[in-house]
Amino acid sequence: MSMKLRDRVAIVTGAGGGLGKSHALLLASLGAKVVVNDMNAANADQVVAEIVAGGGDAIGFGASVTDEQSVAQMVAAVLARWGRIDILVNNAGILRDKSFAKMDLADFRLVVDVHLMGAAICTKAVWDVMRDQQYGRIVMTTSSSGLYGNFGQANYGAAKMALVGLMQTLALEGEKYGIRVNCLAPTAATQMTQGVLSPDALTQLSPDLVSPGLFALVRDEAPTRAILCAGAGHFARANVTLTQGAYIGGGADAGERVAAAWDDISDRAGEVVPDYGFAQAERELASAGHDLPTMAVQH
Repeated sequence: MSMKLRDRVAIVTGAGGGLGKSHALLLASLGAKVVVNDMNAANADQVVAEIVAGGGDAIGFGASVTDEQSVAQMVAAVLARWGRIDILVNNAGILRDKSFAKMDLADFRLVVDVHLMGAAICTKAVWDVMRDQQYGRIVMTTSSSGLYGNFGQANYGAAKMALVGLMQTLALEGEKYGIRVNCLAPTAATQMTQGVLSPDALTQLSPDLVSPGLFALVRDEAPTRAILCAGAGHFARANVTLTQGAYIGGGADAGERVAAAWDDISDRAGEVVPDYGFAQAERELASAGHDLPTMAVQH
């Protein structure tokens, strides 16, 4: 057994089955001590038993990621047992798919609450721990539904793209503390994808073929601010890019000139992946002839 994560302590949310279970088993096989979180405590305990039977070290914790008090208790229990938290995998999630016309706002809020706020609550609970120990690896579970859209998943897609924004900012804020933050966009046959993909496709999309990508995002040499897409043993990077654009200026007919220059504005030749959000404003001000910088990103 490879022990590349020996003595690392990892929390995996939504790990009672499916992709979260696969993540937990992989991390344990690599030597990490694993906290198996799930709303269903019995399912979490079954995964713990499997890890322990394989010679690993794990504990279960039944709690919703949206329950701040329970998440705080989980973090306290982990620190009491192992004294540190090195890895957080925000994997917990639910689906409430409907077209936007048929979707009620309660289901929209619920999905955003679990995916986005659940990840924020868990991340906030470990953030100071990781800052103090000058080391942390955090993975947000995003989705192609957020990156590119998917019919019937307005709530899910909105939450998943929001996690990309959260990752981008936390990676910048965590950099000087040794905290690296990334996104994993999986395609896997789990309870959440039953009925969404064909049976033939599901057989090719084992969660076990996604989890190896997780290792790349949590190892000591992990990148930061990466979006890794994974499924069926295939891995790719997604990026939020910015075209070179065109200077239009103002005036009464500026809108018409924007429309007329649309092809130039959209030309992807020479597009870049900005290092931080203010890069857009810096480029815009430079194009308009202003001296830079008017403000700087703060680390």
